[in-house]
Amino acid sequence: MAKKISKVVLLALGSLLSVVSCGGAGASSIASSSSPLSSVTSSAVSSGLLASSDETLYLAEMQKSFAFFIDSVSKDTTSPAYGLVADRARGNIASTASTGFGLAALPIGIKHGWISQSDAEARAKITLQNLLKLPTLKGFYWHFIMMDDGTRSSGSEVSTIDTAILVVGALIAGAYFGGEVETAAQTLYANVDWTAFLASHNGQSQFRMAYNVDTSSFEGYWDYYAEQLMLYILGAGAPNEAHRTSLTEYNGFTKNSGSYGKGNSFIYSWFGSLFTYQFSHAFIDFRGLVDKYGVSWYQNSIGASEAAYQWCIDKKGDYETYGEGSWGLTACDTKWGYNGYLGNQPRGWTSDTSYEANAACTIAPAGALGSMPFTPKYSLQALRNYANEPTLQGKYGYYDAYDLVHNWTATSYIGIDKGITLLMMDNYLDGTIWGLSKKVAGIQDGLSRLGFTEGNA
Repeated sequence: MAKKISKVVLLALGSLLSVVSCGGAGASSIASSSSPLSSVTSSAVSSGLLASSDETLYLAEMQKSFAFFIDSVSKDTTSPAYGLVADRARGNIASTASTGFGLAALPIGIKHGWISQSDAEARAKITLQNLLKLPTLKGFYWHFIMMDDGTRSSGSEVSTIDTAILVVGALIAGAYFGGEVETAAQTLYANVDWTAFLASHNGQSQFRMAYNVDTSSFEGYWDYYAEQLMLYILGAGAPNEAHRTSLTEYNGFTKNSGSYGKGNSFIYSWFGSLFTYQFSHAFIDFRGLVDKYGVSWYQNSIGASEAAYQWCIDKKGDYETYGEGSWGLTACDTKWGYNGYLGNQPRGWTSDTSYEANAACTIAPAGALGSMPFTPKYSLQALRNYANEPTLQGKYGYYDAYDLVHNWTATSYIGIDKGITLLMMDNYLDGTIWGLSKKVAGIQDGLSRLGFTEGNA
């Protein structure tokens, strides 16, 4: 039975606003939610991917998620951060990962008529040109950047994964627009020295997670399977051979397998959070590919998503929030703040602190919706349930998370959660981003150099 959200404050639905284009002249209006249905979703209905009753609500969540990336940007034309996307709605701090998702989102917006080709291209161009002027460490960017002046947000680290999301999003935009956008995207990519963040750890060559300028030290290792697959592919495909990584790094992280209940075995991540099985797939098409060891990462994410669904079904007696239409543990906001520990078994991490136990009551819509290509039946169940809950809906679609046990619903929007929702919902329909990824030489070269081939995946 679908779970209902109750006893929370109903926030008024905001109409989508006109926004100033990055070109600085005139206004670029996002189509209203009453605009005609997209030919893309209509085609999906005729092909059986969507039921006709799902078309309107499916398109509405995509359109409102896209609006986040149009509205939540630095619009000060004098700022070095002009065009960068905020980490959160109404925030003043940009996220490099949000910006990567925002760049990749532009072709989707054009396809559905939510932004004009010229406005989208101008936005991509100025964003990339400004990024190329910002300081980096061997091509790697701050995780968080102030939107008013382009400087480092206090305490922010130089982040490998967030830079990778920025770069792959830029490459997707470059593949779509060509010209100056593609040139800037390729320059951004060529500037990254992927080898600069490698170190030996437990006898393996591994990426470091970050560099802390306050302590002048590297932090963390990508030593366990998670969302970082794109790091190995981008590193191996680097256009500058001196900056290029190899199969050694791809072989260097732990790949433990397990299953939940009667489900299929899959390589699981450390925290078991759904986003770890989704992020690299948002930008890179792994369908039909296996690595040189026979691993299909696409099938792996199907297994992980099925386990995430079944976990919530089995636990719905323990947590009121869980159910057939309310599932998918992933990093998100909770009543106690942002929590990156949320996930299900199997996973590498075994700790069960009271902090995690309380937050485990929380479901983020991005969890199930970000797995749309992997578990469309279960993800569509969740979409229908969320659509019936007016208290979960706002200007940019579904709020970040909710928790029935503690009678709490977020009023926040996080860029990476709206990004994974938008990209994966669109990839399920017709693979816009996946198709563009096949045109990016760096992605295809990286896959080839790591030994990926077409197989039974």
